[in-house]
Amino acid sequence: MTVSPVSATQQASATSGTAGSGSTTAGPQMDYNSFLKLLVAEMSNQDPLNPTDSTQYVAQFATFSSVEQSIKTNAKLDSMMAVSALTQANSLIGRTVVAADGSNGGVVAGVKAGSSGIEAVLKNGDTVTLGSGTEVY
Repeated sequence: MTVSPVSATQQASATSGTAGSGSTTAGPQMDYNSFLKLLVAEMSNQDPLNPTDSTQYVAQFATFSSVEQSIKTNAKLDSMMAVSALTQANSLIGRTVVAADGSNGGVVAGVKAGSSGIEAVLKNGDTVTLGSGTEVY
């Protein structure tokens, strides 16, 4: 008996790859179509003398659906947290910040979401990543 392979899709990193989220996952992820292909292959290749109970299929689908919904919820929460952090950082405009290591500092002219998190853009053009140890005056 030959079963064709089921292709997996890579995770779309719209928000999972957001800096500082810590929620990136490595490896392939299964989507609904892949799951349904796997389910059909499992059903068509099962032993006719000892078939799998249909409640097991329903339980598998419910579990898969729940996990995928949790992933989507986490992605939306990451997005909301980034917007919230950017909104809070907006209150720093006009204030003086000093980097956690003391290497950089100045008056904040703006804020942006950078590759390493929320960054304060200083009037001199430099940036300071806002995080633990950053001083605000």
